[in-house]
Amino acid sequence: MPNWSSAPLLRVALAFIAGIAAYLYLGQNWAGSAAPWATGLVLTYGLLWLWGQRRPAVTDAAGLLGLLAVAVLGFARIQGYTESRRADHLGHFAPRIEYYRAVVDEAPVVRANTFATTVRVQAVRVAGRWQAATGGIRISLPRHETNATVPAPRYGEVWLVKGTPELSKGPANPGEFDYRRYLQYHQVYHSQFVHQGQYKVLGHEPLSAAIVLSQRAAGVLDGVFKEYVHSPREYALGTALVLGFRDDIDTATKQAYANTGTTHIMAVSGLQVGLLFAALQWLLLRLPMSGPVWRRRLLTLGLGLAFIWSYAFLTGLSASVLRAAVMFSLVSVGQAFERQTSIFNTLSAAAFLLLLYNPYLLCDVGFQLSFLAVLSIVYLQPRLVRWFDARNFVLDQQRSWHSPLRQRLTRWAAWVANAGWEITALSVAAQVATFPLGLYYFHQFPFSFLLSNLIAVPISSIAVYIGVVLLVVKGLVALPALWLPWLDWLPRLVGYVFQGFIWAFNEYIFLIGRLFPGAVVGGVHLNQTQTLLIFLLIVVVCAFFAKPRLAWAGLALLLVSCYAGSRVAEAAEVAPVREFVVYSIPRRSVVGFWQGAAPEFITLDSLPLTETERTYRLKPSLILRRVRQPRYRVGWQGAAVPTRLVGAPDPTDTARRYPPAPVVLASWRGLRVACVSGRLRRLAGENAQFPADIIVLRRNARVYPDGLAAHFGARARVVFDSSCKRWYIARQDSALRAAGFRTWDVNEQGAFVYALAGKR
Repeated sequence: MPNWSSAPLLRVALAFIAGIAAYLYLGQNWAGSAAPWATGLVLTYGLLWLWGQRRPAVTDAAGLLGLLAVAVLGFARIQGYTESRRADHLGHFAPRIEYYRAVVDEAPVVRANTFATTVRVQAVRVAGRWQAATGGIRISLPRHETNATVPAPRYGEVWLVKGTPELSKGPANPGEFDYRRYLQYHQVYHSQFVHQGQYKVLGHEPLSAAIVLSQRAAGVLDGVFKEYVHSPREYALGTALVLGFRDDIDTATKQAYANTGTTHIMAVSGLQVGLLFAALQWLLLRLPMSGPVWRRRLLTLGLGLAFIWSYAFLTGLSASVLRAAVMFSLVSVGQAFERQTSIFNTLSAAAFLLLLYNPYLLCDVGFQLSFLAVLSIVYLQPRLVRWFDARNFVLDQQRSWHSPLRQRLTRWAAWVANAGWEITALSVAAQVATFPLGLYYFHQFPFSFLLSNLIAVPISSIAVYIGVVLLVVKGLVALPALWLPWLDWLPRLVGYVFQGFIWAFNEYIFLIGRLFPGAVVGGVHLNQTQTLLIFLLIVVVCAFFAKPRLAWAGLALLLVSCYAGSRVAEAAEVAPVREFVVYSIPRRSVVGFWQGAAPEFITLDSLPLTETERTYRLKPSLILRRVRQPRYRVGWQGAAVPTRLVGAPDPTDTARRYPPAPVVLASWRGLRVACVSGRLRRLAGENAQFPADIIVLRRNARVYPDGLAAHFGARARVVFDSSCKRWYIARQDSALRAAGFRTWDVNEQGAFVYALAGKR
């Protein structure tokens, strides 16, 4: 286990993280400020520390008080960083905002039909008066309107926007990704769909000149890859590998890398920064430099820091790149001043500085995975390597009577075996610490990660070097090539080699996916408590192997028992669940009947759900309840739910302009549901009175409150599904509420869930 005395900043970082976590889970509704408490604790610690210089007995108490002060500082830091707590935040002015002025704060995300970006508000107009304001708004705008193409937003554009932003919506369906919370972690609490006529570009005043410069430079470098890497798939992966641009990677490639545990290759992370840092160190050591040693060290430090942070800016300053850049910067400073420190101390200092800069980085998945992977690699990889000496195992097969050629091949094989074992140990060490988070966030684990990383990591590492060489070579020959066009053959040659390496490891990843299609275990759900239990179990097992004691084994057994108990409790909680759900899927009519972990989904319109709709709208709830075999139906035919179709139109009657659409009456476990679409006509016979618990209105059904009350009763809950238009819902909702009906709009309020408490 790490030596606490050699890594004092580890305790400081953990205490700071504890303070941030305390605010996220417990303190967001606390109106007071933690800053005075933090100041008082710091001063008290200082006095106690001074007293401890004369009385060593109080040293431990001073240390504990110091850690408490750091935790409260973390609480105060994230509290002060949260924009929604500021007096001038736009949340205090909504919904009275008439106009607002804002600056585009990021490059747009290009979707099939829309652009999405974030703007930072500078001022709002309320009751005809402008006043300063702050806050972020997530903006969506159509790419095409009235046969005209809408220009993409540019970073730094100043917009004047008409309208009132709304609070961001939570998950639309059970178990869905909470995009609202994701935006809140990025200090964005509101959203708005803006049409072209609702905003006007006033000018260009970027919030950061450095980001503008980095985006322009990155665009130029991306143009080099686009010019010399002609295969679209290899270009997309190459620019992602070197520059971090992932917009052009197709879905099949993303899925193949996810299924083989190599998604980290597609993103710029500590791997690339470490490779480039190592190459720079190697070059600087071989450059002839005269003068004092201190001058060489300072020059090396300056060049190293400039190179690391230039690359970090070019790749967008993601959390993993920031971690690597800060850590290697600290290593460089330590080397320049001949200070040797524990890697745990350096890593803790990097985490502390980054969280001090932005405490919400703690909620970033990349930040969590990056630090956990490095911690695990630093601690576990050397120990795993020592378990098996691959080099000597191969060399032991060599005999003195073997020919020189065979002995040379044996030595080469020993080197390959040792390198392969080190890469394998590195992959295992990284997975040990990150697989709980992988299960928690992504609900799957690829068992083929060893085979995938064994080849893909070395080849991709070489590809990074070749990609950088391509950029350097192009930069060197760009100007002379204007007069000597034949010089362009050099970057073309490097680009061809770069494309070949990208193609090689890309094909290898797809090959692993084809050979081991069942190596991915998916649909795994862990809650936060279970994830924490697994992490504690990993720590306890590592402690047991470091210092074998019976207490560690007993604690591990207790953690396993707690985890198993939580799984059994979840299964017992799901078993009696009986729910009727009207899902929120844009322009679709979908209902679900849940009987424990055996749901049946019925698409009321004539088209089956697409794979995308199933994956993002329904699958999260399936994973949440560990459903293995859900049933999907298109229409009511074949469904297990008893139904009656009333008022079906005569297919031979084409004279009517508005033929009566069917009314579906369903009864399930004592729940009575009426699905109405089109015009509701007078029902006769046994269907004239159908006391319903829920009325689902579809496709802008032409109904009136008195008609609904006459046929289905006035106590029924009326649900507008996603096929209803906004104008229709606005008109019908007010009329139905005035008549005493309770209504629910799945477009605005999310999926409607009706639990059958006590019904059979």
